Amino acid sequence: MSSTIDAIRTILAEHCGITDPVSESSRFQEDLGLDSMGLLTLALETENYFDLCLEEPPDQPPQTVGDLVGLVEERLKERHEST
Repeated sequence: MSSTIDAIRTILAEHCGITDPVSESSRFQEDLGLDSMGLLTLALETENYFDLCLEEPPDQPPQTVGDLVGLVEERLKERHEST
């Protein structure tokens, strides 16, 4: 998990301009101040970095960094199991 959260922290810093400390409990909108464009950028850059499709449920998008880490790790596990 540490490499996943580190990658997401890097994406947040480099592509979303987040310079504040980021923890698993950091909420994207409330704590990090991401707007809809920032959330879209985060999703696209995360998919590009990990070479996967997040396919998050539209009615339950990740709300925190920890949610996104869990979703990425779930997709990576699914990809690994299918090969």
